[in-house]
Amino acid sequence: MLNSPPPLTPYHRLARTASHRWWRPVLGTLFILGAAVVLIVGFVLVTALIGWLAGRPEVDGMPSFGPLADLALSFASIALLLPVVLLAAWWIQRRPPGTLSSVTGRLRWRWLGICLPVAFVAIVLFLGGGLGLAAVTGTDTGLGDPLAGWGTFLVSTSVLLLVVPFQAAAEEYLTRGWLLQGVGVWFVAPWVPIAVQALVFAALHGWGTPWGFADLLIFGVVAGWLTVRTGGLEAAVALHVMNNLVSTVMAAAWNDLGVDETAADMPWQFAVVDLPVLVGFAVVILWLARRHGLSTATAAQPRELVLAGS
Repeated sequence: MLNSPPPLTPYHRLARTASHRWWRPVLGTLFILGAAVVLIVGFVLVTALIGWLAGRPEVDGMPSFGPLADLALSFASIALLLPVVLLAAWWIQRRPPGTLSSVTGRLRWRWLGICLPVAFVAIVLFLGGGLGLAAVTGTDTGLGDPLAGWGTFLVSTSVLLLVVPFQAAAEEYLTRGWLLQGVGVWFVAPWVPIAVQALVFAALHGWGTPWGFADLLIFGVVAGWLTVRTGGLEAAVALHVMNNLVSTVMAAAWNDLGVDETAADMPWQFAVVDLPVLVGFAVVILWLARRHGLSTATAAQPRELVLAGS
C-alpha cells in the first residue's frame, strides 16, 4: 500500500508546530508588546536627551532635529520591532524565524524582486489617480508649491531609502506575519486570521478619517490574503515599502516631510482610487505567482520545521 503524501501546511498555519502550545502565541504577543514599549520609549528618550543636550528647538514639547531627521527617527523606532518579532518566533514559539517570511522558511528574494516593480506601478497609479481626483474636485493638492532643491531632495531620498524598507517590513512581520500566524494556529480557514490582523493594522495607525481607516482595513485584508495565497510576506512587504517610499519621496520633492498627517488621515479621493488599485495589484501578483510556480504551502511536517532551524 502506497503511503499518502503529507498534508500541505499553508502560511497562516506555520506556527502550529510540534512545539506549539496554546500559551505560546499569547506569551509571544505579550513579549512583543512589552519589548516594543521598552525599546521605542527608550529610543525616544535617548534621542530626546541628545536633542536637549544639543540645544535643539522644541516642537510639541520634544526637541526636533528637523523634519527629515525626525521622520527618519520615527521610522527607525518602528523598525526596532522587526528583530523583536523574529526573536519571539524563535525563542517563545520554538520555530525558525524564517517561517514568518514564507513557507520555504526564508525570504524569497527573487520573488520579492518581481513584486517590487508591480507594487511601484500600483502606488504610482494610486497617488496619481488620487491627486488627479482631488484636483478635479477642488481640493488643494499642493503640487503648485515650490520644489525643494536637488541637493535637499537627494539627501532626503538617500535617508528614506535607508529607513523606509525596514520600517515597512517591521509592520508587515508584525501584522501579516506574527498576528496572522498567531491567530492561524486556532483556525484552519484563513479568513478570521486575515480579518484580525487587518483590524489591528488599521487600529495601530490611529483614527483619522472614516475613509482613511477603511482604506487601511482594506489594505490589511488584501495584503493578508496575498500573504496566504502566495505563501509569504514578499508581496505585502513590496506593496508597503513602495507605498511609504514613493509617498515620502514625493513629499521630499516639495520639502514637505514635516506634515503630521498619516494614512489614517486619507481623504476620500485617495481611498476611492486605492480600492481598484489594490484589487488590480492582487490580480497581477496572483497571476505572476502561478506563472512562476510559486510554493504557497509546505509539505514539511511541524517537527521538520522546528528541526530546520536547529
